[in-house]
Amino acid sequence: MDDSSNSGASSPVAPAVSELRRGRRAKLARPMRVRPSEPRDDHFDDLPNSVNASKHGIYFVSKNSTYYKGMRVFVTFPYSAHDPMSSEYLAEVVRIDILPNNKFGIAVDLKMTVNMSGNTRPGPRA
Repeated sequence: MDDSSNSGASSPVAPAVSELRRGRRAKLARPMRVRPSEPRDDHFDDLPNSVNASKHGIYFVSKNSTYYKGMRVFVTFPYSAHDPMSSEYLAEVVRIDILPNNKFGIAVDLKMTVNMSGNTRPGPRA
């Protein structure tokens, strides 16, 4: 048995999840709309509230069990049925947390803006 693997802080350790993120997250509870972008996925229209958001991603809780890692979705954030200025993004599901009460924590990475508002960089409007 090699004791060098237990040598404390000098041994290589997998980076913490927070170190893999590209930006800081802010607690931001805003309405959002999520729907699949791929025709092969069954259509749904999910209307959750965000839990937190960063310039490149959003985390939300849903009862919808059809999300899967790697799934491409359209995300409108913030969402209002009557606001033409809401930004819509193409996003990818990067993590799914199984939560109590048949709920799921969904983390999406914003890939690009898909509406024609002139803003082509990812990032939610607060």
